[in-house]
Amino acid sequence: MKRITSDIVISGGGVAGLTAAAAFGAAGFSVVIVDPALPVTNAAFEGADLRTTAFLQPAQSFLDDIGLWGRLAEYATPLQVMRIADVSGEGRGARVTADFDAADISDKPFGWNLPNWLLRREMLARLKELPNVEFHAGTGFVSLLPRETEALVMLTGGLQVRAKLVIGADGRHSAVREAAEIDVKTHRYGQKAISFAVTHPSPHDNVSTEIHRSGGPFTFVPLPDHEGEPCSAVVWMEKGAEVNRLMALSDEEFESEALTRSAALYGSLTLATRRMVWPIISQVASALSAPRTALVAEAAHVVPPIGAQGLNMSLNDIATLLDLAREHDLGSRKMLDAYQKARHGDIKLRVNGIDALNRASMSNAPFLQDLRVAGIKALHDAAPVRRGLMKLGLGAS
Repeated sequence: MKRITSDIVISGGGVAGLTAAAAFGAAGFSVVIVDPALPVTNAAFEGADLRTTAFLQPAQSFLDDIGLWGRLAEYATPLQVMRIADVSGEGRGARVTADFDAADISDKPFGWNLPNWLLRREMLARLKELPNVEFHAGTGFVSLLPRETEALVMLTGGLQVRAKLVIGADGRHSAVREAAEIDVKTHRYGQKAISFAVTHPSPHDNVSTEIHRSGGPFTFVPLPDHEGEPCSAVVWMEKGAEVNRLMALSDEEFESEALTRSAALYGSLTLATRRMVWPIISQVASALSAPRTALVAEAAHVVPPIGAQGLNMSLNDIATLLDLAREHDLGSRKMLDAYQKARHGDIKLRVNGIDALNRASMSNAPFLQDLRVAGIKALHDAAPVRRGLMKLGLGAS
């Protein structure tokens, strides 16, 4: 049995966990980060995460502060306009289209989109530059024993770590959350999401387009050109049975269905990646902390992929926790109580708001679809409301 000492142990080697390791490492804390899976950092390899992440302005600023954005900027596609289109009803075109342009509130884009596999590659490269950060791939969290001044963390392979703070960034089925005996409230929508990338003849012009009909939104998010053609990442949310049907189709059949669902707003669609599926839920932990333990990202909250809120909420968790670590005794009750107070209310508010948006998008009742169309138009046409909504989406209170 090997025993080591570190300021912080982070469980979870996804984008959130790697960001947390980079953030605390850059701030001078010693960090041990573990994940039972080996990281996949090439899109062509089996197990690569082909989803994308849109970092909004506050998240980009935080990534810059902790030394990550310099590695990511050259691969990032700006998101200048957020477009909402409702294509419900009998016609093939959009009943209403509303553009929310970042230029109305800022001299910067709303955000920047990057592939998740590439994020892992660049974040791991950044961790190698930090001598006080150790990444143990293939090592998992087993248990923790909190004490007055530290926690004893047991890991697979017989490794034990004495740490002042344990951060659970290990996803919606968090082992750290379970070990800390923190309850979680989960809502299941009966939905799944299909993620993939497509090329299309019409340029995206740095516009992210969310198309509503029923079952959930169909969202195009800009990517760099692929083999000389305009390219976008797509998240297609639908009821579970419909997703199962779509996934059973050939590529050609699937492309035809996607073209119809997108109302041909970008023209013909050609798959540029394989398709991935994951279930859609909302989830909130009853608390964000326990003795010597803090939860961040999907260990603390899960939301449907609407409005690019999920990982941006997660980075807000990490930024808040880092600020408090600088102000208080690391891992102390005072620090963790302040974290709970700073984040839990905002998390619940945003989860509830995204839940409401998802329910509205799922509806196939004509009356409710008409209300949705009217609501989109009203939010867009009133300039002060439109600007306020965009600021709220970026994280302003």
